[in-house]
Amino acid sequence: MSSSRHPVAYRLERQVGGKTKLLATVMGLPLVDGIFPAMVLAGALDTWAGIVQVGLLVFGGSATVAVILAEMDGTPREQAASVLLVGTGIIAIAALEAAFAPTIESVLNMHVFERFAALVIAAIAAKTASARIGEYLPSPGIIIGLGMLASLQPAGFELVTDPNVTRVVHAIAAAGSGVAFALVVALLAPRLREVVDIDRFRFGSAVALGVLPLSILHVVDSDAPLALAVLAVAVLLALDPGEHGEVVESSDDDPGATPAEAAAADAKTVTDGSGRSDGSRLEAGVLADVSDGPGEGQTPVTAGHIAEASRDVDLLSDDEGDEDTGKADYGYPTESDGERKPWL
Repeated sequence: MSSSRHPVAYRLERQVGGKTKLLATVMGLPLVDGIFPAMVLAGALDTWAGIVQVGLLVFGGSATVAVILAEMDGTPREQAASVLLVGTGIIAIAALEAAFAPTIESVLNMHVFERFAALVIAAIAAKTASARIGEYLPSPGIIIGLGMLASLQPAGFELVTDPNVTRVVHAIAAAGSGVAFALVVALLAPRLREVVDIDRFRFGSAVALGVLPLSILHVVDSDAPLALAVLAVAVLLALDPGEHGEVVESSDDDPGATPAEAAAADAKTVTDGSGRSDGSRLEAGVLADVSDGPGEGQTPVTAGHIAEASRDVDLLSDDEGDEDTGKADYGYPTESDGERKPWL
């Protein structure tokens, strides 16, 4: 159930190889192609809702979930160790980029750059939803580069040596929330593989990621966790217990019976409590008489007697079959009944 070919994760897997390297590439991609710095500069981390949204959707998105559940091997403890190893580097680089953000901000027209930041998030959401659509869209790095060129103001360059501590803390919190989410997925991986449909979660997280630009462009209130609400609905819709949610009905005669006992009870032909039909008892009685031998005043049993007893058993079985046939035909017209009634 957890098998998935996530468009982004599948493309990176072919280029990188190795499960831990693939996880590091997927989680570190927002830091490399400029997505995370763009969101820092666009003010996406100014509120607690924005911090959690960026952490869950950018660092701990559907690509990260797909890699952990469908690609990574080993025990939950081993997978958690790999996530912590990768997450340590992710948090450190996120803090470093947030520290240099004011210097980059000094040479950019942020009013223009915010629109390109929103556009790159929308493009990633489209790539996540469909690999075919992603083939026709430019890479996030190209969009960020074009945005920097369009908003470039070289005259305002200023090297900021005193970083904004609040912005750095927010960046660490965003990256940390994404790493924590990936850690929870790794620890619960055996159970999640059984109950989570990754493709459903991928589409739902793509929708949530597509809602995030509305906050960046101030179309909706940045304090309203709209993307988180969409992500929560996506998680609920991705739950698919499958056969683990099926309920096996017990036997009508014994409500407390197990499925195996109920099947065995249905398979029995109960006659007189012994579980054997009349023909079986008669044949057993004949064989018992033969094995006991002739008593006093009795004629020895010969092969002719056994053959005659077998014919009696066959006749008795035929009589039972005729009775069953008569019961099965009860209430239904035969050829001798004439024309069938219209309601039959």
